[in-house]
Amino acid sequence: MSRNSLQNQWQQWSEPVVRRWQAEQLRRYLRSVVLPFSANYRKLFLEHGLDAESFRTLEDLQRLPFTTKADLLNTAAQPQRFKDFILIPDQKVLARRPGTVLRALLHGRERVKQDFESEFRPIFATFTTGRSAEPTPLFFTQRDLNRLAIAGRRLVEICATRPEDKLLNTLPFAPHLAFWLAHYAGTAGGVLTMSSGGGKVMGTEGNIRHLRKFNPDILIGVPTFVYHLLHQAAEEGVHCQNLRRIVLAGEKVSDGLRQKLRDLALELGARNVDVLATYGFSEAKLAWSECPFPYNQPSSGYHLYADLGIVEVIDPNTEEALPPGQPGELVFTPIEARGTVLLRYRTGDFIDGGLTYEPCPYCGRSLPRLLGNISRRSEIREMNFDKIKGTLVDFNELEHVLDGAPHVGAWQVELRKINDDPLELDELILHVQRLNAVDEEQLRRDLSERCAAHLEIQPNQILFHDAGEMRLLQGVGRLIKEQKLVDHRPQAPPPQEQTAGAGASFVGTESQSGALVGNKPETLP
Repeated sequence: MSRNSLQNQWQQWSEPVVRRWQAEQLRRYLRSVVLPFSANYRKLFLEHGLDAESFRTLEDLQRLPFTTKADLLNTAAQPQRFKDFILIPDQKVLARRPGTVLRALLHGRERVKQDFESEFRPIFATFTTGRSAEPTPLFFTQRDLNRLAIAGRRLVEICATRPEDKLLNTLPFAPHLAFWLAHYAGTAGGVLTMSSGGGKVMGTEGNIRHLRKFNPDILIGVPTFVYHLLHQAAEEGVHCQNLRRIVLAGEKVSDGLRQKLRDLALELGARNVDVLATYGFSEAKLAWSECPFPYNQPSSGYHLYADLGIVEVIDPNTEEALPPGQPGELVFTPIEARGTVLLRYRTGDFIDGGLTYEPCPYCGRSLPRLLGNISRRSEIREMNFDKIKGTLVDFNELEHVLDGAPHVGAWQVELRKINDDPLELDELILHVQRLNAVDEEQLRRDLSERCAAHLEIQPNQILFHDAGEMRLLQGVGRLIKEQKLVDHRPQAPPPQEQTAGAGASFVGTESQSGALVGNKPETLP
């Protein structure tokens, strides 16, 4: 099947065709690309007695050990461990590739050399964020950038963007996947795009000027910043009547937040605005989107690209692959990537609706889709609220509770220790922007009851702030990603200095935006 034919047909394949084709492509990819040129996987396959022919079906992927973020971290013995995951071609192997001699005869050796460099030479990098002491680089070749452009164009198509649309990209200028995918979505999708760099570059006022003058049809950004932007624009009486799509990246998106953004768009004069979420992670070098769906109906799910990678859903406890429709942890394997390549990468992300191959009820595409809410396992933490035992708190669920609460705008969850003593009990403090002049005591009672009903905990304090104070607390215009969860608990002394019965301390947590949050609290003027 030709590449053009594949591009025209892949969106309508049935589940058996998709899975059979992916297994064939994976086997070819392992044989001709990964095993000859990846130091890490060549060694791993040898240790486990595997080769490319070991993978006849997608079920055979379970024979391959997982790759995790910990595998990328540098150690004293391997100070640049990430290099083991970069494909480094062997010239002798490349020379033996089928067709190499013929291409050299037809086009000359210099052209063949240029083609190999385009395929394998790293020319671009993005970086992970998270728990590691230093961000980990992920390298792209020109072939990877072409692949990113394909993913960007498909995102434009799935979001039902029109050629005449104008796109305002407020994602922060940074070597992170979200910004660059949005950039390629505009260029490859043929959409007029203005990239503002978000709040850190132009501030909220600069972005509001773009809303006024550019009057975009599509707005893309980090959910927290987009909320602040639209809220302030509504307060200033800005009109942005062309707005019909808000595309969100970099954070989870709850139904409550979607509704709040739709309401703010209505205040700007927009009508029938779709709020669509994207899901991606740096290690995949890809991201996926929902298609437009009625506001009173469930999401269409994230539409996957079966020709660019394989998504598995596994039981995080047994590590067994799960059938379609079952909730579990997401695992990703590329089948076209060059540069940095990670096979069976465990994301730590949990999808509660699982994977489906059924046609999308809204756009009709027969793409594999991820259904339901995505949450991070790292956002379920043990808190010491009493002297008896720790309490598991699911901050993913707390986010849905706060986003869905009426009369609540921006918010932040702060974790502290009583009296800032590392050996004391934990405190959970809610910082909340109160809307609609609702009574503070009534809202405080309502939020406490909601937290108790959904999470069986109650905040130690609920503090109210105006919009400006919340922007300061969340770092709008100062941080690449705004902070909705901060951990200000001081570090406990080393174990040998702890007293008996002291609770464990968790210092430096990964926020839902993926940024490492330190111990120094923000102070309001």
